Amino acid sequence: MKNNITTLLLAIPFVSFGQASKDSVVALQPVELKVHFAKQSLLSVSSSLHTLNEASLQQQQPSTLLSAMNTIAGVRMEERSPGSYRLAMRGSLIRSPFGIRNTKIYIDEFPLTDAAGNTYLNLIDPSFIHQVDIIKGPDGSLYGANSGGIIKMQPKGFGVVEDKIELNLLGGSYGLFAQQLGIQRKVNEKYQFSFNQSFTRSDGYRENSGLNKKAFQTAHLWNYNPTSQVRLYAMYTDLAYQTPGGLTQQQYDDNPRQARPAAGPNPSAVAQKAAIYNKTFFGALAHTKKLSEHLTHDISIYGSTTNFKNPFITNYEVRKESNLGLRTFLSWNKEIAGRNLQMQIGAEGTLGWNKIHNYDNDKGKPTQLQAEDDLDNQTLTAFYRAQFEILKNWNIEGSVGLNLNKIDFEKYFPTQEKGTIKFDSEWMPRIATNYEWRNMAWRISYAKGYSTPTLSEVRSSDNIINTALQAEKGNNYEVGYKVKTNNQHLIFDIAAYSYQMKNGILRQVNDAGQEYYSNVGEMNQKGLESTLWLYIPIHSSYIKSVNYQGAVAYNHYRFGHYDVNNEDLEGKKITAVPNWVLSNSIRIALPESLHLNLYHNYTSSSPLNDANTVFAKKYNLVQAKMTWDTKLCTTVGLQLYFGVDNLLNEKYSLGNDINAFGGRYFNAAPTRNYYAGVKFSI
Repeated sequence: MKNNITTLLLAIPFVSFGQASKDSVVALQPVELKVHFAKQSLLSVSSSLHTLNEASLQQQQPSTLLSAMNTIAGVRMEERSPGSYRLAMRGSLIRSPFGIRNTKIYIDEFPLTDAAGNTYLNLIDPSFIHQVDIIKGPDGSLYGANSGGIIKMQPKGFGVVEDKIELNLLGGSYGLFAQQLGIQRKVNEKYQFSFNQSFTRSDGYRENSGLNKKAFQTAHLWNYNPTSQVRLYAMYTDLAYQTPGGLTQQQYDDNPRQARPAAGPNPSAVAQKAAIYNKTFFGALAHTKKLSEHLTHDISIYGSTTNFKNPFITNYEVRKESNLGLRTFLSWNKEIAGRNLQMQIGAEGTLGWNKIHNYDNDKGKPTQLQAEDDLDNQTLTAFYRAQFEILKNWNIEGSVGLNLNKIDFEKYFPTQEKGTIKFDSEWMPRIATNYEWRNMAWRISYAKGYSTPTLSEVRSSDNIINTALQAEKGNNYEVGYKVKTNNQHLIFDIAAYSYQMKNGILRQVNDAGQEYYSNVGEMNQKGLESTLWLYIPIHSSYIKSVNYQGAVAYNHYRFGHYDVNNEDLEGKKITAVPNWVLSNSIRIALPESLHLNLYHNYTSSSPLNDANTVFAKKYNLVQAKMTWDTKLCTTVGLQLYFGVDNLLNEKYSLGNDINAFGGRYFNAAPTRNYYAGVKFSI
């Protein structure tokens, strides 16, 4: 088997196919990618970057990003229950019992990640997105504190706009219903816009896991003169989902569909009506001005407001969060002596105001006040980047950012206290080089990772403000190789990295089931990632073409020096990280406008506690979707589709609780289930 794999890898640079066809763009990477600030060819990119286009996002169930994100090697997205997502990029999920941390997410040039470090990715409906660009590995030199990577989402309305109206209706198992409406218009050569609206509901597979989500988005682009552009973006989401809670192994074996039952002094999740309620408005305005032939200025202002409620087993939390920020940079690009030179200099800063109240929870109603705090965040990143073509097809780029972060807090109840948590100022360098030869490219890079604790980690569910918690930081070294055929029918990418992290932040749970965080010391993260995109034109009577994407990630993640209760866990596997994750996606174009999409994900076992005494079992997840496209008339298109999730009917737990008190580790995922839908386009 090993010899066969080696032969295949050596043969890849010399594989060639016929001429490209329109269907080949569905699964393969685009010829040009916009990395950081400018478009670059596929081979000239020095980062581990992958793109999900609109077709990739819709290949499986269209109301979730889960399967699309998990086709990317080194990216793991999980769903504890409908609407409750968590995501890790090149790292463990130990900092993300729910939500998304340690990864910076943008909509266009606007940070969706707030000043507190949290990202509400579940506010975005997949139908709102035109494209997702994923940059793996730390890039704090340009985008502020992160050590996992960057995700940049391009909303519909800012890219290429087709004059169309789309209505998608979807129904499925466990009370699933989704409706998505999209309107895109190119009014003239100067102005275009989009409006998107969605509604999603589900009863959920488990007890107390219902979802109700209403979302709106609009994007406007105006080129008001040949050198100037304005972009306006606004989104509002009203999200409510129930949280069933973790189960013990015995409870999971007996009835995986049950919610967390009562235990000791704590009532059940059902009795406490455990849930999340999130109403968020996010708005942003950007202006781009070409000051001269070589110099461009960009400036963006953005802000958000969130009303957040969380009735939980032990308390009822109410948060009012507001954010306001600015991102601006100058970009200079010129050819000198036949070699391209580009530079950027800029800054990004966000202010956050957070008012938090915790009450006793009496069956879903807030009663006696437990705690009242105000916490204000300030984040600032100043950055500089330069890229120069040393020789033809040989680029070198370097960037550096200065990150400043602090939290001002004031406690009002049960005690009164004021203070400031100021994290060390950090210079975040990155240097990389990329060399192309024929249809191949080699890259090597060094970057410093730095991730400050989020507000939810500084003040977690134990209601204690942890002034001792420090930022995690480390050094990331990476090498990569990429090859493609001239016609883009085959692309192969492989990368190896080593990220040595210090002051790693780890989630712990106290006897009351409340979480808190601490710096555990060293985390040694080594990995290998490989992705193959392949397009095969067949043109037979039965199959027209096949698109294939295969991704493999191997994670050798181990604790360095780490003491817990006088026990040294050095050498243990880092919690919640599987050794192997494999995914396969196949899109088969059939006659009569039929398409069959198949998706497979294999995830090996992973430890659920630091001592490595409890493991989540390995699983194989298979999904399938059949679509049929036709015309009702010359102006109205129709698509019918039918899909199956968990085709093998695996019993598995997704979004496991980590270091769970009382052994409540498991969150059962749905067994085999179905969905079907219809989409109209005008």
